[in-house]
Amino acid sequence: MAALVFFVEQIATGLYILSGLGLLLLLRSYFRARASYRATHFELEREIARDRANGALTRVILLAELTLVVVGMQFVVAPHLRETLDVPRLVVGIRDDGIFLTPTPAPLTGGLQIDISGVQLGEVDPVDQILPTPTMTPTPVGTIVPNSPAPIGCDTPNASLQIPANGMIVFEPITLRGIATIEDFAFYRFELNGPSTFGNFAPVGGDGTQPVPEIGELGQFVPSFYQPGEYRLRLMVFDITNTARASCTVTIFISDPIPTPTPLGAPPA
Repeated sequence: MAALVFFVEQIATGLYILSGLGLLLLLRSYFRARASYRATHFELEREIARDRANGALTRVILLAELTLVVVGMQFVVAPHLRETLDVPRLVVGIRDDGIFLTPTPAPLTGGLQIDISGVQLGEVDPVDQILPTPTMTPTPVGTIVPNSPAPIGCDTPNASLQIPANGMIVFEPITLRGIATIEDFAFYRFELNGPSTFGNFAPVGGDGTQPVPEIGELGQFVPSFYQPGEYRLRLMVFDITNTARASCTVTIFISDPIPTPTPLGAPPA
């Protein structure tokens, strides 16, 4: 639904033009039918002209209602959706060095105790060594898909993205971090292109009105609003003439939330 609203917002100008042309043609048909109605004296021809005029007037009303729907989606529904997408920050503790590591769960305290008095430490025969068995851990935010398409325009000091990184798998809300600054700065905007946007770039969240000259927070991104798949996330930086002067486009992969493993409870004492 959100993708459809943003798509209608993007093509609203074209829809207004088509609506205006259609209105002119329908009004022309209506007035011609009224002229025919007044010019003829035969009842059958007057009835046909009356039906044509009524049909044209009905289509004029329907076209006007459709135009009002487009206006409502552009100026009411779309801004409300942007405010809805700007949810409070749900992710805490983002690393600033761009290194994404799998967290290691803390060891359980209490419960089963293992007697290690018979374990020999130091130089031992490899056959007699006791090795720990690795346990599976869930894939965290920050996993990078190899061989992803190269980023576009991110090698300038005016627009760059640190999070999400290019090729990153995203399945929970994240804080967008990077740089967005130019001379005569006006605002910056995020746009998304993928399965949920019909192959077009659609705005994501609200516009940022303050420049970010160093790596910092640029906004929030909630992937649950979009269906899973490969997407292009684009940062656009505009000047006071409303012209995009810098941009950075990265590839991200939106996936379903990864199930959290159920921890094993400690045995009763």
